[in-house]
This record gives sequence, C-alpha cells and structure tokens, in this order.
Amino acid sequence: MLDINYIRKNKQAVVKAALQKNLKVDIDKLLELDEEIKDIKTKLNHYQEERNLLAKKNKSGKPSREDVQKGRDLKEKIAQLEDDLRDKETAFERIMVKVPTIPSKDTPVGRDDSENVEIYRWKEPAKFDFKPKSYIELGRDLDLLDLERGVKVSGYRGYYVKNEGVLLQMGLMMYALRKLIQKGFMPMIPPTLVREFVLFGSGYFAGKDFDPKVDEIYKIENFDKEADGTVKKESKFLIGTAEPSLLAYYADEVLAGNDLPKKICGFSQCYRSEIGSYGKDTKGIYRVHEFMKVEQVCLCHADVKEANKMHEEMVDISKELHEDLDLPYRQLQICTGDMSPGKYKMFDMEVWIPSRKGYGESGSASNFLDWQSRRLNVRYKDKQGEKKYVYMLNNTALPSARILIAVLENYQQKDGSILVPEVLKEYVGKDVIKPKTK
Repeated sequence: MLDINYIRKNKQAVVKAALQKNLKVDIDKLLELDEEIKDIKTKLNHYQEERNLLAKKNKSGKPSREDVQKGRDLKEKIAQLEDDLRDKETAFERIMVKVPTIPSKDTPVGRDDSENVEIYRWKEPAKFDFKPKSYIELGRDLDLLDLERGVKVSGYRGYYVKNEGVLLQMGLMMYALRKLIQKGFMPMIPPTLVREFVLFGSGYFAGKDFDPKVDEIYKIENFDKEADGTVKKESKFLIGTAEPSLLAYYADEVLAGNDLPKKICGFSQCYRSEIGSYGKDTKGIYRVHEFMKVEQVCLCHADVKEANKMHEEMVDISKELHEDLDLPYRQLQICTGDMSPGKYKMFDMEVWIPSRKGYGESGSASNFLDWQSRRLNVRYKDKQGEKKYVYMLNNTALPSARILIAVLENYQQKDGSILVPEVLKEYVGKDVIKPKTK
C-alpha cells in the first residue's frame, strides 16, 4: 500500500505503473474519495464540538426546549456523517489496496511473462549419450516417488517422496538453511496456519479480502478453543511460502534503526491451491498443492540503494546454491506485466530440466519497498527519532519439488542410477542411488 500523499504528488506515475502492470485502478476516484473523507471529518469535528459546547452549557441546569432539539439535530447529523464516513472509507480502502508500487527504472516494460528478460546464464545443459528418463520414470524405477498412491490418499496433485528421495529432499533443505545461516540469516520455522491479516499484509490477496476465485490460498474454517476455554470461530489460511509469516513477525512493532537490516530465513511446508494453473503440468510433481521451501526475507532502512543491495545479495545466494548443486540455471528480470502490484523490482531463477527441454522456475526474488510494511505496520525509528516504514524484500533459497526434479534428471546415469551431488552426500549417506534389488 502506498502513502496517499505520495499518490497525490505522483498521480501520473502511479497511473502509468497501473497500466504497465495490467491493473484496473481508478486513481481519480481514489483521490476524490480522499477529499470527501477529509470533508466529512471536518464536518464531524465541527458538529462534535458543537455538541460538546451544548453539553457543557447545560451541565448544571435543565436544557431549554431549543437546546434539546438542537441536541437531537446534532446527534442525527453526526450519526449520518459517521455512516457516510464508513462507506467512503470502505470504498477508499478497496481501491487503495490495489494501487501499485511504481517499478524501478530498469524494470523491463512488457505485457506478460513472454517479455521477461534473461540477464544471466550459468553452465550449458549436459548432453546425454543415452536416452534420458524423466524424473517420473526415475522416481518410479528407483522407488523414490509414488504418484499413484499420492493421488489415492491426497487427491489431484498428491504425491509421496520415498527412500533416498526423502534424504535428497531434506538434504536440499538443510543445505540451504546452513548456507543462509553462514550468510548471517536468522533461521526460523514459522507458522504455516495464519490469520487473515498476515496474507493481506504481505499482498497475497488480490484485494482487501480473500477471494476464493482468484487467490491461490487454502482457507481453513474451524472453531478454536482459546486459552481461557472460550470457543472462537476465526478463518485461518495455509501459507504458500514462509514469506508472509516471517514478515508478519514484526507486525505493529517499531524497530530500532540500529538493528536493521534484519535478515531471516524460514523453512516451511507450503500450500497452494493452484486454481489459476488448471490443466497445466497435470502429471508429476512440477506443479503441486504442497511442497517444502527455504525462504529468505530482509527488512532494511527506507533507502532504495540499501534495498537494491540486499536484493542482489539474496539473489547471489540463490545463484550460489544452484552452482553448489552444479545445476545449469538462468536469471530473468521480470517485466512490468508479470509483476504483482506491490513489487518494485523482481528477478526469477530458472533451473534446467531435461524432460521439459527447457528451464523451470526455481525461485523468485522481490523488492517491495514499503508496500508490505505499510499494510503490516512495521516501522523503525531513525537517528533523528522519526518513525519510518521499513523496506521489505523476499527471495526463494530452494524449493523442494522442482530442485529435486532437476537433481534427479541432471544427475542420471546410463544404467538408470543417479549420482548424488557432492554437497548432498553427507545427507543421503551414499554416492549413488541405484535401482533396488529384488
């Protein structure tokens, strides 16, 4: 969410940003509502002062008939204005939550993901001297994946990871965590079941409220028993990444400027309904409802240079992890039309997947400036004692399913076995994963 004063001063730039991000946002209506709200508040203050003066006048005696009528009139006017104010503020908020951050000057202008720009590539894909198998075939033949029973138990997109596949997957997560801790990130295992404000605050709702038609989020409706024994019904949601929980950790708090930047990494199970991807990647584990991921977030001072530096630092860690695994990858800079409203700048990482004959997304890194922190109300006190909203950034370290796919396919051998990447051997406990002997 942006500051209304900023929007007022930069109206044309905000309108342009909305067009570039393919968003329908009525900025004129927003500013009109802002003026109407200010006008209503001025009138409210005037009538409330009149009512207070009237009450003070009649405090020690019986009010006259005229004063009684005047009091009634004031009460009606105040009640009507309060109703109008609620309606105007609701309308204002519904537009305000969709107002985008103006993208960075070096963000490519484009309509959709077809106009994202490749800016870096590492290692050319290997050329096999045999017909390579897909990860689905490898997972079946080596007894590492069970998709049929996964669907039986969990439904569409369900799956089991088995045997050395488990050690590979958990090894990937642990290796990423250890790397991030070495880089100065504080590790956390955050809640995966969260309250509504967490997902609104981090921008995972398309609007002000959860919309099951467009928001790829699982909603849980249940009755919770509080500590005092009272029963409370509150909708909760399953996170699609650790980012929302990590960012909300400091919600409604004022941090010390000297404590910034705060660098946090979180391991979590992730849940996504994938409603917008119906019909895509219907087999296997490339696109699933649940997976594991290690996420990075950073909270820094309200300084674009500092935020850009942190952004690059987090992306460099993702690159390093891909290179440690010796997996070919590329980095994309995301264009305006493929960025969500709050993002100032965004990069994607894509890893080479032989069976797709191309690259598949293995992470994304986003700089939101203060768009998220205004929603979550996370501020810091600078050297002059002024309170400012922190800048928030996030980045995928490693996701389980797609990196597991890349490891299985890129490390396969002619005899059907899979070499274990050097950095994962200590977690898997062997150098090669071979077919099971019957």
